[in-house]
Amino acid sequence: MTQLVLFNSLTRQLEPFSPVHEGEARVYTCGPTVYNYPHIGNMRAYVFADILGRTLSARGLKLTHVINITDVGHLTDDADAGEDKMEKMAAQRAQSIWDIAKHYTEAYWADVKALNIRAPAHWSVATDYIDDMLAFAKSIAAEHCYELDSGLYFDVSTVADYGRLARAVTEEGEGRIEAVEGKRNAADFAIWRKTPLGETRQMEWDSPWGRGAPGWHLECSVMSGKLLGFPFDIHTGGIDHREIHHPNEIAQNQAFCGCGSLTETANSGARVWMHNNFLVERSGKMSKSSGEFLRLQLLIDKGFHPLAYRMMCLQAHYRSELEFSWEGLEAALTRLKRMLIAVEALKAKLDELPETPEDGWTFAEARGEVGGTFIPFLGRFESAVEDDLNTPQALTVLEEVLAQKKLDPAHKAQVIAAMDAVLGLDLLTVTRADLRIRPKLATITAADIDELLARRKTARAEKDFATSDALRDELAAQGVEVMDGDPLAWEWRL
Repeated sequence: MTQLVLFNSLTRQLEPFSPVHEGEARVYTCGPTVYNYPHIGNMRAYVFADILGRTLSARGLKLTHVINITDVGHLTDDADAGEDKMEKMAAQRAQSIWDIAKHYTEAYWADVKALNIRAPAHWSVATDYIDDMLAFAKSIAAEHCYELDSGLYFDVSTVADYGRLARAVTEEGEGRIEAVEGKRNAADFAIWRKTPLGETRQMEWDSPWGRGAPGWHLECSVMSGKLLGFPFDIHTGGIDHREIHHPNEIAQNQAFCGCGSLTETANSGARVWMHNNFLVERSGKMSKSSGEFLRLQLLIDKGFHPLAYRMMCLQAHYRSELEFSWEGLEAALTRLKRMLIAVEALKAKLDELPETPEDGWTFAEARGEVGGTFIPFLGRFESAVEDDLNTPQALTVLEEVLAQKKLDPAHKAQVIAAMDAVLGLDLLTVTRADLRIRPKLATITAADIDELLARRKTARAEKDFATSDALRDELAAQGVEVMDGDPLAWEWRL
């Protein structure tokens, strides 16, 4: 078996992965704040975490993955300032904050399912852990915290190496942190916020420091420690969490565990911290304040299957910036279609598809099943994903397998199943016809398309290319993409 190597943001190095508990992998992923729909940049983090989890499973490790749902405590400025996002949205919508949380949690789960992201072992909802948060805060308050009129604050000078994950708190970074009169250090942060006098929150609880609500950072320390135990294996999140949120989590973990310097990475609460880079969109529609921001449903409304976006994410390394464009998404969809054309040709040669174990194939199981011809391909694929989740290279190896001719089709299907157990493109289940999604604004009917395509086919047979081109242009003007030589003749989109 090859060695899984992962980039640890805490050390800024590639490191061999060694689980804390033999035969297990325990992973915590910072989940959504459910005050609005997630945009596709948010969802890149969960595609990345899914690939990580699938890779750990493929190594035969028992995976325990936790993704939290933040329904309280996350402020409108990630740098620990502003209003609570949940309270603000509830006030804007004149709705119960609990109804807001339920609606957007279910919307997030729908996106997770659409992107073929495996459900974690635990969806941990912040408000289910208030008592645990109070107990955690009480245990560290005397030695690491102090009280101000606005709440209980963590003194970052009481732990070693604060800010190492972010590579120190720069002057620019300090400028992003809430300025509160009385704070001992600019980077100190609230772990419990008191409800201001004369105000009432929809979500507030009694505490030794007054009625109020927990801080965002406290939630993740409590839920990760409670469900996975300190230290656990891997903590993941978007790169935006690397500068403030995760350093604050680490400080709390050090305080709770009585840990010392971060030269021992396990003192941070997790042995490995991993961060995916940004999805960049040049028009500014990645921001949720932009109105029609880029959420997964918008992609579907424009005729793109969600797996095209998953493919787009896999085509870039998770630590690289990924630029979103509609042309890039179309190219990813085309690549996925080509894969499915090859899979459908393979299926035609099989009496039945290979049985896949409930948790997917492990690399070891696959090597025992696919026969010698495909072992080198499987080895190269395994090496790619175990080289810090190099999915672009892994996709290339998969395409080489799909292109192989005159090899045992049953073994070929098994190796595709093993590779797709990691990539999660659902290649043996989804069909090319499934990728055809009617754009929301499409007005042309299927009957109209068939009639125009039939006329165009006749014109081409009669070598009347002027009419053929005119009909192609007419179809294109109504959003129909014509693929000459495609016997199905159904490809169309806005």
